[in-house]
Amino acid sequence: MRRRFRYSIWTMTKRLLHIAAPVKGMLALSTLTRRLLHIAAPVKGTLLVSTLASIIGNLSQMGLMGFGALWILACAGKVGGSAVLYGVLTGLSGLMIVLGRYGEGVISHAASYRLLANMRVHLFETIRRLAPACLMDRKKGDLLNIAVSDIETVEFFFAHTIGPMFTVILLPCTMLALALVFSPLFAAVLLPIYLIVSIVLPLIAIKVGRPIGMRYRERLGEIKSMVLESVYGIKDIQIFGVADDQLARILAQNKQVNRAAHGITLHRQTVSSAPTFFVYLARILILVAATYLAASGQANPVGTILISFLATASFSSTQSLTMVVSSLLETYAAAERLFTLEDTQPEVEEAEEPCEIGPIETIDFENTGFQYSKQGKKILDGFTLHIQRGEKIGIVGESGIGKSTVLRLLLRFWNPTEGDIKLNGVSLKNTRLSELHRRIAVLEQDTFLYNTTIAQNIALGWPDAPQEEITKAAKRAGIHEFINALPDGYQTQMGQMGARLSGGERQRIGIARAMLTDPDVLVMDEPTSSLDTLHEKELLDTLSREYADKTVLIISHRMSTLTGCNRIIRLENGKAVELRDNPHKQ
Repeated sequence: MRRRFRYSIWTMTKRLLHIAAPVKGMLALSTLTRRLLHIAAPVKGTLLVSTLASIIGNLSQMGLMGFGALWILACAGKVGGSAVLYGVLTGLSGLMIVLGRYGEGVISHAASYRLLANMRVHLFETIRRLAPACLMDRKKGDLLNIAVSDIETVEFFFAHTIGPMFTVILLPCTMLALALVFSPLFAAVLLPIYLIVSIVLPLIAIKVGRPIGMRYRERLGEIKSMVLESVYGIKDIQIFGVADDQLARILAQNKQVNRAAHGITLHRQTVSSAPTFFVYLARILILVAATYLAASGQANPVGTILISFLATASFSSTQSLTMVVSSLLETYAAAERLFTLEDTQPEVEEAEEPCEIGPIETIDFENTGFQYSKQGKKILDGFTLHIQRGEKIGIVGESGIGKSTVLRLLLRFWNPTEGDIKLNGVSLKNTRLSELHRRIAVLEQDTFLYNTTIAQNIALGWPDAPQEEITKAAKRAGIHEFINALPDGYQTQMGQMGARLSGGERQRIGIARAMLTDPDVLVMDEPTSSLDTLHEKELLDTLSREYADKTVLIISHRMSTLTGCNRIIRLENGKAVELRDNPHKQ
């Protein structure tokens, strides 16, 4: 029975929130609301309890005013009944207001914070699914704003919307029913005011304010991205003396944020002020109705006093709904940005029935073509290359010619627009992504270190790796002695230490990562660009010694980096041109 009751209320909630769906431009009350309610489904029981607490609190507010009026009238001898009883009921109503609002706040926020935790996890899954292809053009600061600020903003919907939505319907209905008891005229003058304050004004507020809220969230994301970029690039900003220029850009962007925030504030103040006019109008209309009834010989002083007191209490909930709507502008804008990211289709999807490829013996680029957009220039055009296990392949070419694109296609960040890429004769499109990334390791020019221990950084691809395996990988990478010299050894935190490591030390941690997972293929993109000649030689000696039986693909502008390669491939006009001799081969 209880489950059926919860289900019926939850269904009613969704239907009531979709009343405005047919109105043009009311996406915030239809699609977005439906998706937000879907997210809230796991805690719907908790949210319904908080809604009941909200209803009790608001009805108690009417009880406080109504019983308080009766208490005064009973003391004056104008109504029957016990004045003491009315006084006790007035006190109980006041207590229920406190308990109801406290319960609503605690319960709804507890449920909301649980939902926010789930949303953060789901967003990370979305980013992981889309990365890196679909996120290349997105600014990091904007993604950070969605992951932190936008999700926090969505909390308002779960904690402050469902309860007011029910009370804004229940209280006016209760009030109109009481008004009918005393005189239909009282109900007649109150009905249009309730409709305007509870329905018309909120709908107008959302329709007009939705683009304002979206503009504010976008501007906020842009300035956060700019500040984040400035923090990352502070060294270059100082070295090249462009701090004033960067500050001017931030100030200009901040003006855009302030302008958008001013629009939000102006809208919010307008929305919060408009209902006040109609609330006072309702009080005047009650007095006008009472005057008319008195003039026509139907005077009802007691009814007039009670209706005036009760209407004041009932309008507090309807007026608060408009305030909720003004705050929902940012909430819906944040939700729309979040859902837009979640609805983005990945460039690469897992095969429905992926094939197991086993140890990689051959890699074949078969007339591979690629362009980043339909209107863009072809980066690869008929690129053909056959690689056998154990070969060391160097790829050279001018900047922007497509060298890194070759490696990204091999890692299946994108699918080729033409031709195919095969591992052991199996198309990449039919391979399991997890197996592909397990068998092919990547070493880029800048190894990223997480704010964890060195051991955890090395064990990135094998989180449960035993310490002896981590140590073994570090020894093979030639970084073991350096780690042991640190104060906490392998347990040294990289939060502060990471910035002090040289490029060679960071690269060796990256090599240790790759060696721990024991891949079949090692892909390196400008691995020695930040190293001097000595450290470059040490790195190449390590790779030559430890990867003698592995397939290695190296992209580099330095021919010295390619000394150990069996073959060197030059990329020209999107095609692979093999150089017959490697003049730097030892």
